[in-house]
Amino acid sequence: MNLETQRFCQSCGMPMGQSDEMYGIEADGTTNSDYCKYCYGNGAFLYDVTMEEMMAICIPHMVEQNPGMTVDAARQMMQSYFPHLKRWNPQKDR
Repeated sequence: MNLETQRFCQSCGMPMGQSDEMYGIEADGTTNSDYCKYCYGNGAFLYDVTMEEMMAICIPHMVEQNPGMTVDAARQMMQSYFPHLKRWNPQKDR
């Protein structure tokens, strides 16, 4: 899989694959390629959380999906990555 063409959710950082099956859905039923279906649906974010709360939700999944990764390593990775995601970066368009 080519990381240059790989899409990542701009809320939780999850890889969304090469198809649109993981994309969030707008209120009109169209897909939103910026956010995954676990973060975004019916035209809105599914969780009203802070960036830190989103990291707390994501850390256990990251550790589970990456054998050998510690909670601290996952947290550190997310602390450096999340501020660059559209949802958490006020300079990027939502």
